[in-house]
Amino acid sequence: MSDATARGPYRVTFVCTGNICRSPMAEHVLRKYVEDEGLDAIVDSSGTGGWHVGDTADHRTVRALRRHGFTSDHAARKFQRGWFDDYDLVIALDAGHLRELRALARTDQDRDKIRLLRSFDPSAGPDLDVPDPYYDDDEAFEHVMDLIERAAPGIVEEIRRGLKSAG
Repeated sequence: MSDATARGPYRVTFVCTGNICRSPMAEHVLRKYVEDEGLDAIVDSSGTGGWHVGDTADHRTVRALRRHGFTSDHAARKFQRGWFDDYDLVIALDAGHLRELRALARTDQDRDKIRLLRSFDPSAGPDLDVPDPYYDDDEAFEHVMDLIERAAPGIVEEIRRGLKSAG
């Protein structure tokens, strides 16, 4: 049982580069899944870089979320090394984020919390990166939404397992 679970709800954070495209999209999708399932979990997101701190989500992210019936309120923030103690699951959106998070992790327990989003999608195949849609069009954001939604049920199951083992 992690420290976060011992303190209360299961906590999940998604991490991408600037915390304005992929990770806020994943945050809002999973948050809705968690609410619909009535799970005791908190879902948020952050970025590996700090240049967008305080910014809202990219307008194309907001558009994609709203098109699919999700909320979109967001303020970007940068993931901090000390946050590992606050989370049960830290989900990287691509291999670069995974490397950066592993470099920040101080302990094996911290490293064990880090997973790639697409590792929760049994149909993902060998490429587990969620591509960055920032320099692309709405179609790229729709593709990211599809990848996130495919992984969400697996993440929900991971949350269930975590809550069960804590109880």
